Amino acid sequence: MTQLLALLLAVLLAVPGAHASEQFSCAGDPLSAEVFQGAVDATGIPNSNGGTVPGAFIVIRWRGVSLQLPRTNNAGPPSYTDGRWWWQALDPDRPEFSQRRGDLERYSCERLPQAMGAGTGDDAEAV
Repeated sequence: MTQLLALLLAVLLAVPGAHASEQFSCAGDPLSAEVFQGAVDATGIPNSNGGTVPGAFIVIRWRGVSLQLPRTNNAGPPSYTDGRWWWQALDPDRPEFSQRRGDLERYSCERLPQAMGAGTGDDAEAV
């Protein structure tokens, strides 16, 4: 039992820079968002607002897909995009979430109260 607990602790500590998953409702569907610090290869870039630096990324699980969006180097609060999808939480309770598919589609999002055992959509497919 002690070895199992030690192994579990080692695994949890091996995931650098992960924050707890935050839960939202976006366009009426549950969404989870989790920020990771990632590898930083641009140490000379001074934008580290929100405790993130270039190299960080966010994993969003929504509507059966899993998106890994890299952090931009835009000034101000952290934003994340892959050129199609966009996430930014100027207001942490109502983040901006959108995608470009010809036109820009914006999804209204709001933070859900943190519930014990809230799911993160682990069954989501990678995009």
